[in-house]
Amino acid sequence: MKIAMVSEHASPLAVLGGVDAGGQNVHVAELSGALADRGHQVTVYTRRDDATTPVRVALRPGVEVVHVAAGPARTVPKDELFPSMGTFASVLAAAWFVERPDIVHAHFWMSGHAALEAVDQVQARTGGVRIPVVQTFHALGVVKRRHQGAADTSPAEREWVEPAVGRSVDQVVATCSDEAFELKALGVPLHRISVVPCGVDVSLFRPAGDGRPVEVRGRAARILTASRLVRRKGVGTTIAALAALVAEGRDVELVVVGGAGVAGADLADDPEYQRLDALARSLGVRDHVTFRGQLGQHDMPAVYRSADVVVCAPWYEPFGIVPLEAMACGRPVVASRVGGLIDTVVGDATGLHVPPRDEAAVAVAVAGLLDDPGRREEFGRAGRERAETRYTWQKVAADSERVYVRLVAGRAATGAPSATPRPTSTRAGRAVRPAHSTERTAR
Repeated sequence: MKIAMVSEHASPLAVLGGVDAGGQNVHVAELSGALADRGHQVTVYTRRDDATTPVRVALRPGVEVVHVAAGPARTVPKDELFPSMGTFASVLAAAWFVERPDIVHAHFWMSGHAALEAVDQVQARTGGVRIPVVQTFHALGVVKRRHQGAADTSPAEREWVEPAVGRSVDQVVATCSDEAFELKALGVPLHRISVVPCGVDVSLFRPAGDGRPVEVRGRAARILTASRLVRRKGVGTTIAALAALVAEGRDVELVVVGGAGVAGADLADDPEYQRLDALARSLGVRDHVTFRGQLGQHDMPAVYRSADVVVCAPWYEPFGIVPLEAMACGRPVVASRVGGLIDTVVGDATGLHVPPRDEAAVAVAVAGLLDDPGRREEFGRAGRERAETRYTWQKVAADSERVYVRLVAGRAATGAPSATPRPTSTRAGRAVRPAHSTERTAR
């Protein structure tokens, strides 16, 4: 099967940890690779953000990355990319007119918008069977607005274009059950929602043992958190919880992995680092906190293995790969009871759930695990087993493949057009909101 992956801002080649680089980059890279292992030919289309980058780059056997010239050939924050989506769609349509994919899988709402427009252009030029489109959102604007309010930097068009994309594609692949409920509220029919989670590389992320490296730690106990340094990830909550643990007389350290820059970059100019640094100093625990900046994927397993507890305390989280990586390394997880973390972390089995933005609850949960080595080991073993049985990329690829096969077979049988009219757009990517639109969703 020829599969076109569309990921407008999240290249599988990107260095993880930049402002707009993270879990989606990993997802697209790993899913594409696992599908190639199953015999498929995968082409990933992403926006060119560097004029020196070749148009086509082989990621691995069976996977090629195509850099699309849409907007300036430099890094642009993803929330400023929508005006370039009309051009992005036209380039996709031209490519698919020459070499037609069997199916398109779009990642993020702007990719879905561009993919649908491109498919319509191909259909208009060639007639025949329309290329089916699968959509994975990775995050929903309605959830982002609910938690961030005025701090949400999404473009205004997202409010109505994103729900329209969800109702227009052939199938939406949600990454967790909570997202499926959100999609239903946006008007996406349940029969066109499948739940396929993100995955984890269980061959890379493994528990200690058999000579696998474990990073040396500086204090008797270690807590780890790993994320981009943005406020909603809740690193401040974890620092406040650490202060409570230190106040109890515990010799404990917190390692924070992540940043707004590329791997190895200095964090000094990062505003969120500055805020967190000031918070740690004001709470009297700066000497208990180590900010590591961004680390490469292959450096992370040794860091995970060194932790007694991994804390993931975001305000909200569409899915969250860090808990899976921690579980695959056999580490217990304390996680906010939000989004995908509700599915991945099993309470009182692989870790503990806490309310979001509740540093006292985080402190209590971590303290309980630090005081009970046997429970930590039990949670770690269960987490590893869960990662191996439910969250390998091979399983994620097989589940995704089933969605593709069903849609391709159904499209070949019916040749049906797009299910729902969408907002029209100009080549500049400016969507025109329908007068009768009911996309505004309040909860």
